[in-house]
Parts: sequence; C-alpha cells; structure tokens
Amino acid sequence: MKKLLSAALAALLLTLTACSPAAPAESAAADSTLHILATTYPVYLFTTAVTDGVEGVDVSLLVNSQTSCLHDYTLTTTDMKAIEKADVIVMNGVGLEAFMDDALATSQAPVIDCSSGVSLLPYEGHEDHDHEESEEAGDHYDPHIWMSPDNAVQMMQSIRDGLSAQLPQAEQQMTDNVVQADTRFMEEIPALSASLSQRGLITFHDGFQYFSKAFDLNLLKAIEEEEGSEASASDIQEIVSLIRQYNIPDIFTDKNGSTATADAIARETGVKVYQLDMIMSGNGSGLQPYLDAMNANINTISEAFQ
Repeated sequence: MKKLLSAALAALLLTLTACSPAAPAESAAADSTLHILATTYPVYLFTTAVTDGVEGVDVSLLVNSQTSCLHDYTLTTTDMKAIEKADVIVMNGVGLEAFMDDALATSQAPVIDCSSGVSLLPYEGHEDHDHEESEEAGDHYDPHIWMSPDNAVQMMQSIRDGLSAQLPQAEQQMTDNVVQADTRFMEEIPALSASLSQRGLITFHDGFQYFSKAFDLNLLKAIEEEEGSEASASDIQEIVSLIRQYNIPDIFTDKNGSTATADAIARETGVKVYQLDMIMSGNGSGLQPYLDAMNANINTISEAFQ
C-alpha cells in the first residue's frame, strides 16, 4: 500500500512540475534576448537590416501609423509599455521623436541616435514646426534624413556602432550587413537622368529636401499641409506663379498627406498631381521595403517629368 502511495505522490509531483512556471534556466534564456525598439518605420527597416542573421535579437516598431508627420503624435499605453520593455531604443533624432521626451527621461535603456554623423539640412521657412533647434546657429533642421540613400547607410552605421556594446559577438555580422546595404543601394537605386534632374519640383510635404539633394532635383517649393490645415493664400499664389514661370506640368503630394490644396491648384493651372512615399509606414522589414519605396518615387518622378 505504501509503495502505491509513494508512486502516486511521485506522479503528482511530476504533474505539478510540468504545470509550474518556466524553470530558472528557461527564464534566463528568455531574458537573454536583446529587445530593441525602433521608433519609426525607416529606423525599424534599418535596424532589422543591420541585425539580420544575428541571434538573440528582437526588434519591434513603436510608430507605424499612416501619417505624413509626427508633430501631433501622442504615445499610447501600449507605446509606454513597449518603451519600458526595451533594452535599447533606436531613434531617428533631429527632433522627430519630440513626443517621446518625457518617456525617454524615465527609461533606463540606452538610446541610439541615427542622425549622428549625418550632414543636416536646415529648414527654410518652417519656423512653425517643433523641430530640434541647433544651440550654435539657432536653426531648425530637417529630420527626414532617411530619404537620402547615403544618409540611410550612415544611419545603419550608427545603429551598428550603438549595438556593438550589447552584441560584441555579432559586430562583424552587423558590419557585413551595412556594407551589403551600401552595395545594394548603389546597384538597385538608379539615378535620375540629367535632363530630369533640371526640372522644377514642388511638393506638398516638407520632407523631400534630402531626397531632392540626393537625386539632384531642383526643389522650388515645399509646404507642409496637414489634414484640416490648408496652405495660406500667399503660398498658393507663390506656387501658381512658380508653375507658370517654370512651365511645370506636375506637382507632388505625400501618399499619407492631404491633397486638398494640390487638387485645387491642379484645377486652376491644369497640372497633374502625383504621389510620393515618405516611407513613414508600411509592411515588412529589412532593406526591401525601403528599396521598393525609393524606386517607386524615382519611377513616379520619371513618369511625371517625361
């Protein structure tokens, strides 16, 4: 009888062990994962590209909403939990994530600023925007740095440098990934022909300055037009004058932005309206979505200017 009772107790203990929380060894394995939080979609794409093939890494995305601008973005409860969970936070910088200032002040996670080493371009005529201010010159800088392939490579280099302390064993892998990205950009993102690059570009988003410089486009005018806020009468008159002065056949909006003013100007002047992609949201990870979006922008401009 005692033997039967002992056997029953042993079976019960085995059952309880199987149903109990993970053993310490399993918990340690789970904690060994490096949780990286990328603030925006471009930063997420570059971070996943840099860490491709690296074990023990989990990269998540904070903001992936279909918006052309983050000026009025407010962190959600889910966002706050993601920030709290993060071991490393990778951000665009240049004031793009101003909505995170308070949350970052309470976070213990190291922050990688992807704008480090990038030659910043000052905004011109956008003093109403809340972008980071230079302490030296007092100028507001354009945060849309990822729209230049050269800047994208520099951003990935900053990510690689920032993660090397947490992932020393993967330093060479991450370096190789950055080199491969640079090669892919040179091979898979075509340049615009010289005849197209001389054409005047008017955009209804102020984030195409780096893109224009990267592809030698003549950016004549860029205005920020958010939903519910149309361009001023003086802006509209200036755009109409530029269209007539330079004989411009097309104007461009961001696919996630408002088209109200662009459509009105099109009706008045007869120009066509095309959409470009700021790559602020999307699906997928790694380099391919970035390559697809940049090539789509180039194809759109080529079609419009031909």
